[in-house]
Amino acid sequence: LAVKDPTAVERANLLNMAKLSIKGLIESALSFGRTLDSDYPPLQQFFVVMEHCLKHGLKVRKSFLSYNKTIWGPLELVEKLYPEAEEIAASVRDLPGLKTPLGRARAWLRLALMQKKMADYLRCLIIQRDLLSEFYEYHALMMEEEGAVIVGLLVGLNVIDANLCVKGEDLDSQVGVIDFSVYLKSDDDIGGKERNVQIAAILDQKNYVEELNRQLNSTVSSLHARVDSLEKSNTKLIEELAIAKNNIIKLQEENHQLRSENTLILMKTQHHLEVSKVDVEAELQTYKHSRQGLDEMYSEARRQLRDEAQLRQDMENELVVQVSMKHEIELAMKLLEKDIHEKQDTLIGLRQQLDEVKAINVEMYQKLQVSEDAMKEKNEIISRLEDKTNQINATMKQLEQRLQQAEKAQMEAEAEDEKLKQEYVNKSETLQNEFSQKEKQLLQLETDLKIEKEWRQTLEDDLQKEKETVSHLRTETQEIVTLKKEFLKLQEKNKQLKSTCEDQESALQELASKLSESKLKIEDIKEANKALQGQVWLKDKEATHCKLCEKEFSLSKRKHHCRNCGEIFCNACSDNELPLPSSPKPVRVCDSCHAILIQRCSSNVP
Repeated sequence: LAVKDPTAVERANLLNMAKLSIKGLIESALSFGRTLDSDYPPLQQFFVVMEHCLKHGLKVRKSFLSYNKTIWGPLELVEKLYPEAEEIAASVRDLPGLKTPLGRARAWLRLALMQKKMADYLRCLIIQRDLLSEFYEYHALMMEEEGAVIVGLLVGLNVIDANLCVKGEDLDSQVGVIDFSVYLKSDDDIGGKERNVQIAAILDQKNYVEELNRQLNSTVSSLHARVDSLEKSNTKLIEELAIAKNNIIKLQEENHQLRSENTLILMKTQHHLEVSKVDVEAELQTYKHSRQGLDEMYSEARRQLRDEAQLRQDMENELVVQVSMKHEIELAMKLLEKDIHEKQDTLIGLRQQLDEVKAINVEMYQKLQVSEDAMKEKNEIISRLEDKTNQINATMKQLEQRLQQAEKAQMEAEAEDEKLKQEYVNKSETLQNEFSQKEKQLLQLETDLKIEKEWRQTLEDDLQKEKETVSHLRTETQEIVTLKKEFLKLQEKNKQLKSTCEDQESALQELASKLSESKLKIEDIKEANKALQGQVWLKDKEATHCKLCEKEFSLSKRKHHCRNCGEIFCNACSDNELPLPSSPKPVRVCDSCHAILIQRCSSNVP
C-alpha cells in the first residue's frame, strides 16, 4: 500500500474544514440575516478555522526569550504589498487591549472581514511566494494550491455584512478549538435544504445585479471624465486655430510690404552699379600710371635698407664684443665668490656626515648589547634543553626495561598455563577460575603495554621537537656570530671614516684660513686701487732704475709694473706672491699698494 504524505493529508483536511465553515457561515447568515455580530457561533468557528489554515507550516522563529510561532508576521506584510491595508494595520497596532502578536492577527482578520477585502489581501500574499517562504515551510497550505482555493472561497463572504466590536474583546487569551458538531447533518437541515437553495439562488442573482451595477457606474464615471477632457481639448484647439488664422493674415501683409521694398532696392543697386563702373575704370588708369613711379621708389628704398642693415650688423658685432668682455670680468668675480661658498657648504656637509656616523655608531653599539643579551638567554635555553633530553633518554631506558620484564612475565604465565592444563585435567572448575584470572592479568598487561607504547611515542615526538628547537637555536647563534663580525667590520669602517673626516676638517680649516687671508688682501688691493685712481703710469724710457734697490734694469732684472700706483720694480724686489683660486700659479704683488704686478719688457730688450 502506498503511504500518503502526512502534510498533504493535513492540507486536504484543512481545505475541507474551510469549505464547510465558509458554506455554513453563508447559509446561516442568509437564514439568520445579513448583519452578523461577534457572538455568532458560525462566525467564531470560521475565524478559528482560518487561524488553523494560516498556522499550518509556519516556521519557528527564535525570539529573545523563547521560540515564537505566530501568524502576525505574514499578515503584517500585506500593508507593503496592498496600500489600502495600511489603515487596518495602523488601527490594529493602536488598539489598547492587544498585547500578543496572535491577538493582533485575530483583530486583523475581523477588520478585513468587515471591509469585505479578506480575499483580496490574502490573494496578494499568495502571489508573493518568495516573501512567504521566509515565514512558511515549502509544504505549508499557503504555499500550495489549497491556499489559492481557500482565497477563492473567501470571495463568497462579500455577501455577508459583519458588525464586529474589536476594541473591548479579549482576543489574546481565546482558545482556538474547532467544534465539529456544528458541521454534522440533522433531519431538520435536510428538510430545509430546498428552501435554502432557493434563497441562495435569489441572493446570487441579487449579488450579480449589484456587481453589474457597480461595474456600469465605474464605466459611466470613466466616460464622463473622458467627455470632459475632450471638451477641454476641443476648446483649446478652437482658440489655437483662431490665433493661427490671425498670424497668417499678418504674415501675408508683411510679405507684400517686403516684396515692394525689394523692388525699390533692386532699382537703386542697379543705378549704383553703373556709377561705380565708371569710377573704377578711371581709378584703374590712374593706378597704372602711379605704379611705375612706385616701383622706382621701391628699388631705391631697398638699396638704402640694405646699407643700413649692414651698418647695424657691424655695430651689433662691436656691441657683442664689448658685452662679452664685461661678462668675462663679472664671471671672474662670481667664480671667486662661488669657490668660497662651495667650500663653506662642503664644510657643513662633512660636519653633518660626522654627526650621522656618530649616531650610527651609537645604534650599532646598542644592537651589539641586545644581541649579546639574546645570546646569553639562548645559551641558557640550550643547556636546559640538553638536561631535558638526558632526562627523556633515562626514562626511555626505564620504559624499555619494564617492557622486557612484562614480556618475560607473559611468557612465564603462558608456560604455567600449559603445565596446569596437562596436570589438572580433572579439576576443570578450579582451572577455569584461574584461567579467567590469568586472562584478566593478560588484558591488564596488554593495556599497560599499549599505554607504555603510546607514552614512548609521545616522548619520541617531544624529543624530535626538542631537537628541532636546538637546531633552530644553533642557526640563530651562527647568525649572531655573523652579525658580530659585521659589527666589528662596521666599527673599523667607522674609525677610518672618523680619521678621514678629521683630515678633511683640518684641510678645510687650512683652506678657510688661506681664503680669509686672500679675501683680506683682495679687499686691501681694492682699497689701494680706489686710493690710487687717477695716477699716470711712468713711461718705459724714463724708468731706467728700480725704485727700491735703485739698480738699472737688464735681462736678469726685468721690469714689473704696478697697474694701480704706476711704480716699476725689478723681479728681485717684487717677491711678494699671493695664491689665487682662479690661477694655477701665485701672482706677484706690489709692496706699496698690494696690486697685481704686470711683467713688462725692459727698454734694452725688444
